[in-house]
Order: sequence, then structure tokens, then C-alpha cells
Amino acid sequence: MRVLGIESSCDETGVAIYDTDAGLLGQALYSQVEMHARFGGVVPELASRDHVQRVLPLVKQVMADADTTADQLDGIAYTAGPGLAGALLVGAGVARSLAFGWGIPAVEVHHMEGHLLAPLLEPDAPAFPFVALLVSGGHTLLLEARSLGDYAILGESVDDAAGEAFDKAAKMMGLGYPGGPRIAALAEKGTPGRFRFPRPMTDRPSLDMSFSGLKTFTLNTINDLGGKDALSEQDQADIALAFEEASVDTLVIKCRRAVEQTGDKRLVMAGGVSANRALRAKLAEQMKKRGVQVFYPAPQYCTDNGAMIAFAGALRLQAGERAELPIKVRPRWPLTELASLKAAE
Repeated sequence: MRVLGIESSCDETGVAIYDTDAGLLGQALYSQVEMHARFGGVVPELASRDHVQRVLPLVKQVMADADTTADQLDGIAYTAGPGLAGALLVGAGVARSLAFGWGIPAVEVHHMEGHLLAPLLEPDAPAFPFVALLVSGGHTLLLEARSLGDYAILGESVDDAAGEAFDKAAKMMGLGYPGGPRIAALAEKGTPGRFRFPRPMTDRPSLDMSFSGLKTFTLNTINDLGGKDALSEQDQADIALAFEEASVDTLVIKCRRAVEQTGDKRLVMAGGVSANRALRAKLAEQMKKRGVQVFYPAPQYCTDNGAMIAFAGALRLQAGERAELPIKVRPRWPLTELASLKAAE
């Protein structure tokens, strides 16, 4: 089965073609980061308008790169949620229109299931069941993946997502957007031990997480030093290191408890924050002690992309799923509401 995938849930337009026999045939990604950086974060209306301009040219580019014509496609997958409503509608509208015009089925894909399954694109793919940490700018949750489509939520952030907290901490220091890579780069120059930030909600057995208090602690530290305009580059680096260490420790502690509670010996980490090197190193160290294998997507599949949508869509199309009329998107969409894909395994 050869499937065209379209991702447009937030600030990146991703298109890819995945073949269940030949693998990934082509992909392209356009990031809106430069546009949104001027405003310190994603502006939904601008994101939607930019997707309108990018989707069809990217579809044409990827089909040419993959040497694929419309009559060679068996279906189209698109992100139906969660995400920004306007941005989702652009991808959904284009995908459904192309599917109708080409006489092929379309299928809705859950954005977080795309991230969850991205490591399965790798040669050394994890087998079910496994624990997964999905950590990005909009979502942070721990779940147990028992089989394709059969997911149990173990814990999640009760307030900000980890990636969102990184962005806001960076903004407090005047570092700009996106904050995650900037915090990580600065942290490498930080002085260990100068500041120690709290590890939120690690003093209780729950697998839920919180990052709001960590933001407040960061702001108070900045204010104690005279405000962001008074920060030296070393102050920024030291705060970045303390913030990153606290965030990483919190996530690792929760992952450790999750594998201990479930007994699973495989852990998947996916989403934009999964590219953070400090988090990968600490998680690998802690899981190795417990005999747990850790799996990640390739770096280009950590952030939003069309490949993960094409792949997840191919699995759902193989299982017989089809998108129905009218066209709908779901800005909020619990992962646990997805249908099991046991028939596709």
C-alpha cells in the first residue's frame, strides 16, 4: 500500500509518501519557525494561512521526488487532531479533496499516534508492548502501548507541556523562539550546582507531571538577579542548565516509575523534546540499569513531519479504516479514543 501523508497541525507543513513494501519514498517539510519567532510564539491565523500556501506545492514536490503518480497511490492520510483548528482544516481539506478527485480513500490520523509510531520507521523498531514518553511543545504524557491502537494513559502533564515550559523559560530570559534548542545550547555552558530548581511532583507516586511551578521558579530566579535585562550570558547559561536538569530529572523519574509499574522492558521516547541530548543521555543511563531498551525516532522524525502521518495512516488504511463525510477535525482528541489496530499487526 502506498500512502500520501499530510501534517499541518501547528507550525510545520509536512508531506511524505510511505510504501508498506518499499518504505519511505519521499518527504518534504516547511517550518514556519522564522515567521512565528517575530511574535515570540505561534500565531494560529498566520500558521493557517501559511499552510494554505505550502501544502499543494509540497505534495507536487514529494510526488515528483518519489516518482509517484496519483494512480499509484492507494490512500491519503492526514492529521485530524489534536492541534490548531484552522491549521488542521487546511490539511484535512486538501487531503480529502485530493482523495475525492483521485478516487482513493482517506484516513484520519491522530497527531500523537504519529509521534508514538515514528520509531517504528527505524530498522531496529520496538515490539509491543512498550512504555512511551511523548514529549513535545503541546503534549507531555506517559502511556503503555499494548498493541497498535491500544493505548493506556499512565500519566500526563497537569498544566504546561515540557516543550511549552522550555519555550516560556527561554522567553523569560529574552532568548527568543523556539526556546528548547536555545536552552539546551546555553545549558552546555552552565555552571553545575549554582542553581538547583525543584523537580515537580516527584515526591508522590503518581505518574502525572507538572511544569508550571518550574516556570515560576525560573522567573523568581531571574527577578532575584535583577530581571532579564540584568542577566549576564553566564547567568543565562546557569539558569538554562538548572532548568534543563530539573526538567530532565522529572521526566526520567516518571519514566523509571512507569517501567517499574508495568514491567515493560522497552521504552519509546518521541516528540520534539526527545531530541534533547541531555534527556537522551540521562534516560539511557537510568534505563540501562534496569535492563530496559530505549528507542527513539531518527532526529528528522522527532519534530512534526509527514512521514509519521503517512506511516500511521498506512497502518490504519490496511486495517480497513476510512474517513467519513463530513470533513471534521478535532483540536482536542484523547489518544485513548482511537480504535485498536490489532488486525493490522
